[in-house]
Amino acid sequence: MHADLIIVGAGMVGSALALALQDSGLDILLLDRGPFEVAPWNPAAPFEPRVSALSAASQRILERLGAWDGIRARRAAPYGEMQVWDGSGTGRIHFSAASVHAEVLGHIVENRVVQDALLECLAGSGVGLLPGIRLDGLRRSGDGWLVRLGDGRQLRSPLLVAADGANSTIRCLAGCATREWDYLHHAIVTSVRCAEPHRRTAWQRFTDDGPLAFLPLERDADRHWCSIVWSVTPRQAGRLMALDDAAFARALGAAFEWRLGKVLEVDPRHCIPLRQRHARRYVEPGLALIGDAAHVIHPLAGQGVNLGFLDAATLAETLLHARSRGERLADLRVLSRFERRRMPHNLAMMAAMEGFERLFQADPLPLRWLRNSGLKWMDNLPEGKALFVRQALGLSGDLPALARA
Repeated sequence: MHADLIIVGAGMVGSALALALQDSGLDILLLDRGPFEVAPWNPAAPFEPRVSALSAASQRILERLGAWDGIRARRAAPYGEMQVWDGSGTGRIHFSAASVHAEVLGHIVENRVVQDALLECLAGSGVGLLPGIRLDGLRRSGDGWLVRLGDGRQLRSPLLVAADGANSTIRCLAGCATREWDYLHHAIVTSVRCAEPHRRTAWQRFTDDGPLAFLPLERDADRHWCSIVWSVTPRQAGRLMALDDAAFARALGAAFEWRLGKVLEVDPRHCIPLRQRHARRYVEPGLALIGDAAHVIHPLAGQGVNLGFLDAATLAETLLHARSRGERLADLRVLSRFERRRMPHNLAMMAAMEGFERLFQADPLPLRWLRNSGLKWMDNLPEGKALFVRQALGLSGDLPALARA
């Protein structure tokens, strides 16, 4: 079987790329190990533990791909404020969408909701869908790739895109080098119901153990629910995961300084080891890495999928422009244009998240004074905070057309 383009991984980022190229005239195959099934929506269903903080730029991409209406028809929690403070000092900073005359800073959306909305759009597209696929091998074949499937079938394409996540099979089979290290932290994720409403605010406290985020959720107009991401040492994670729900709720409330009152309910908890990973190159001849296959960052700002959506939109734009000029899409010179646009932005975001994580884990008194003074100083600079908000909203920077306001 032959295709002009094979995308491996039908998660949020791979599906977005396929939709962005659906009218390109290319013969596209989208492969995934799972089924392409959209479960019937139940508004009363429990929250999924994995959520994303979708930026305004990601929202614009999803709108233009036709998926945003499907997301809103399910559930998405907008937030217009962000409160960040140092639990070991007096430093704090507040961000507001109103500072740049915007309605929201973003939306907290369950990953499954985004995925189902994208799959609905794919069902009506011209993209070829191959579910339940297990990759058995990958090798160069002439000017392209030969992909061997677990059932014995073989696929050929001049261009292959790896969108198959942090533990990308394609990246490993192709021998793409990465830089990576363990954060020596685990993230506990779950959903909780608090005594007080979240006020459509994203809350983040930097504790001695690691950052703790309370991200607003909504179900049936109930604004007491939050998704939590609690980064702690592996030993602390083991202790917290062993607690019963009542004890965990008390520990969580204390770590959050009871900002939203008592934690009344706790959904099932999940513990995820945190690891930083970045591919040394995003492209080779006939191969491109996007999303978590190319870069995995600390979840403290929820920026991972936003970087992935910008990867997908930028790669689609690069390929469409090259096709309009009659260029060979698999040529390294074409694919390098995508890498040159995305790698600096991704590296800058990764460096910022790494810097925040290291600064707030620092114990020496001078560094504690520095971070508290810095937060207070920044909080009194409206222009500086507005610049940060505009960047987060996707109102500035080198954005692909799908993401521009």
